[in-house]
This record gives sequence, structure tokens and C-alpha cells, in this order.
Amino acid sequence: MTTLEALKLHQRRTFLTNSCRGVGALALSSLLTPRAANGESPRGVILKPHVAPKAKRVIFMVMAGGASHLELFDNKPELKKRNGEVMPESITKGQPIAQLQNNKLICFAPQWGFKKHGKSGQEMNELFKFLPEVADDLCIVRSCKTEAINHDPAHTFMNTGSSVSGRPSMGSWLTYGIGAESADLPGFVVLTSNGRGGQNQPIASRQWSAAFLPGKHQGVQLRGKGDPVLYLTNPPGVGSDQQKDVIDAVAKLNQMQNAAVDDPEIATRIGQYELAFKMQTSVPNLMDMKDEPAKVMESYGTKGSDGSFAANCLLARRMAQKGVRFIQLYHRDWDHHGGIKDGIKLKIEEIDQPLAALVKDLKRLGMFEDTLIVLTGEFGRTPMSQGGSGRDHHMKGFSVLLAGGGIKGGVSYGATDEFGYNAEEKVFPIHDLHATMLHLLGIDHERLTYKFQGRDYRLTDVHGHVVKDILA
Repeated sequence: MTTLEALKLHQRRTFLTNSCRGVGALALSSLLTPRAANGESPRGVILKPHVAPKAKRVIFMVMAGGASHLELFDNKPELKKRNGEVMPESITKGQPIAQLQNNKLICFAPQWGFKKHGKSGQEMNELFKFLPEVADDLCIVRSCKTEAINHDPAHTFMNTGSSVSGRPSMGSWLTYGIGAESADLPGFVVLTSNGRGGQNQPIASRQWSAAFLPGKHQGVQLRGKGDPVLYLTNPPGVGSDQQKDVIDAVAKLNQMQNAAVDDPEIATRIGQYELAFKMQTSVPNLMDMKDEPAKVMESYGTKGSDGSFAANCLLARRMAQKGVRFIQLYHRDWDHHGGIKDGIKLKIEEIDQPLAALVKDLKRLGMFEDTLIVLTGEFGRTPMSQGGSGRDHHMKGFSVLLAGGGIKGGVSYGATDEFGYNAEEKVFPIHDLHATMLHLLGIDHERLTYKFQGRDYRLTDVHGHVVKDILA
């Protein structure tokens, strides 16, 4: 190939890449998962499970802003007893603190009471009304810890196993590893919702990036209300037949070029255009909840696709039914540097009913056993007061809730110290969470790797252990 021919080829590839990012509904083409010609789901790089899988899919819920374990699932009588006293220096000396650095550190009691529920005696905030009904289906890990103390790097660490941007997200790793099930939806979908308190920090789209993995494993964000994907519908005067003509013509051009250069990216793009065309029908049908029984809608506390956490929980169940492999829900407004007592009340009101409804609904449909549910913040909150009514960011100990998908119900795992500061019993790092999740999906976390820039990368980096004590 001459230099001029190579330049022309490079220019054409650049044009096609930029075009598929900006032409209406086809903007999705680089994000969707291709399918074989016979309609069967494509397989990932793992052709045979490393271990017997117990889960087929994941619904991963992030309470963005940093949910307080001390007001949700981690009751600390000693902290209540010491309320208003100076935090012992032996606990906090030399420890990383976000905004309270160089301030006087004062013990701040849990702002609500706790109650025990179910045969297992699962303990949670007294404000929960619906979640106690499924208490024996839940595993509450109270000894989680992370490595980042500010929002963005903490989200990045929770999603990718590294606080440094540029690594693939766990949803991308999963679809890369075991492929997708859906015929006409992405394998990895993201939904966001806002809380009523107004502290709704932005969530960067790179949190669901495929990074150096093939672009088809990128997460796709669907909007909870309005057009689920911008420019998904055809412009006025363009019908489905005309749109299909364009898809077919582009496919033929790509096939001609692929025959000449045998580029796998071109082969992928051919399938992506066709899938983008299919999504013009499948996505609106997914978001239209008219086929849901009124009783089910009422159980979640929603009337339809209104962008709320309740509606997104129901959408997550619908996606799970349709074969979406990894569904990530972000619910914002948990950054309670002040007014945490009233703020937590609002947040519990927003998540309590739909979270319990999701568990019950999956059980009703026979899907609970193979759907892994995870609820977490990017970190927790300090046991010390900030401004007299709030809590600062905290990475040394917080709680994570798990259910379904091979998780043992009615289990309380690990513990923080008597102040809720340090995870000290059965410490549960984020890498262990990732390793355990992959294990439940049939993947040995040490064997799911991708070579990039001369190094084999994996979701758990060089860390991670499967926590078998919480497995059913």
C-alpha cells in the first residue's frame, strides 16, 4: 500500500468513526453489542465459565454523593453515647480526611434510631417501612473500604478498580468477558435519577467507559423521561424504509472496504448500524410501561417513566427481562455535609419502596436467584460532625447491601469499630467486591484480562479475593 493509499484509508476510517458518533440515531452504533447473523447472542472471550455461574445479570445501584452508613445500616451505640465529645485522636491521627482536615473532630451520633427485622435480625434505620419485608433476602456488608476520598476518583475506583481515569468499567469488563444476551438492546445500560434535596452532583459518562476494551462494550445511558436517547427517532419526512435503505447502503460500502483490508472494526460497525436501527423500536417499547399491571406500578410507587429512582428500578427489571447484562442505576443527592437528619429521611423515602419492590418483583418472576443486586455509595460518611448537622466524606469504613444472584440472604458480614470509623472485622475492599461479583457470574477475576500497552490489565488489578462467606 502506498503512502497516499494509506492516508486515504486513514481519512475514511476517521470519517466513518466521527460519522457514527454524530448522525442521529446512529450515534449509538459504536456503543451497542453486535449479534451473529443467525440472531444468537455473541459470546464473550470466556467460552466456558471458569466456575459454575449463579447470576446471569447485575443491577448495580450507586447512591451517588456518599450514603451515610451511620444513618442506614450501621448502628453505633457508643457513638451515640459519645455525642458531642472530641473524637479520640488514636482513631483519627494521620488518617485522610476530606473537608474536616485541621478542624476539631467532634463525635456525631446517628441521627435516627435502628430496628431489627426478620428472622435474621437485620438492623436498619427505623424509617425503612418496606425494606424490612425482605430483610431475610439481604446481605449487609458493614466493613467495606475504598481508596479515594473525593467523589470523582471514588466513583472511578468503584466502577473500574482504579482511582485513575482510563480503565474499563465493570459493566464493560462483564460484557467483554461473557457477552450480551439482548437481541436489540445494549449489554450495558446506565440510568440516573435525582433526589429531592438538590445536591445532585454531575456523574461523568467516563464512569461507564469501555476505555481500552473494544468500543462495543461501552455503557449506554438511557434517559428516564423524554426521549430515552437523543436523536433516536427519525427526522420529519424520513420513514423506516428510507432509514433501512441508508443502513443497507452503508453496510455494503463497509463490506467492500472490509473485503479489501479485513479490519475487525469495520465488521463490527456493520452490525452496529443494524442494531441502532433495531433500537429505534426496542427502546421506546422498553420505556413505555403501559403493559405493566397497575398493581406492579403501585408496588414500585411510580406511574411510569418519570426519571425517578422508583421508575428506574422498574425499568431495570424490564431490562433484566430483556437480557441486558449489566444495569447501573445512579441516584444522586447523598452528599450530606449538612442537614443529614432531614436529608436521609428524604433519601429513604425515595429508595425504600422501589428497592423492596424490585426484590419482590424479581422473586415473582423467578429471576431473583440469578439477578445480582448491589446497592452502595462511592464511600461513606464520617462519624464526626461537619458544621454541626452533617458529615464529611469517609473511605475507611461503610456499608454495602447485596441480594439475589447467589448471595446468602439474612447475613450481616463484617463490622466497623465502635465509632463507625475503621472497617476492622472481615474487611471488605472494593477489589473483593469486584472479585466476588465476577465469581458469581462464572468468572475467575484473575483470568479475565486484556493486554494494553504491553501489560495485562484486569478489573481487580493485582488485588481481590472472592468472599465466600456471603455466598449461598
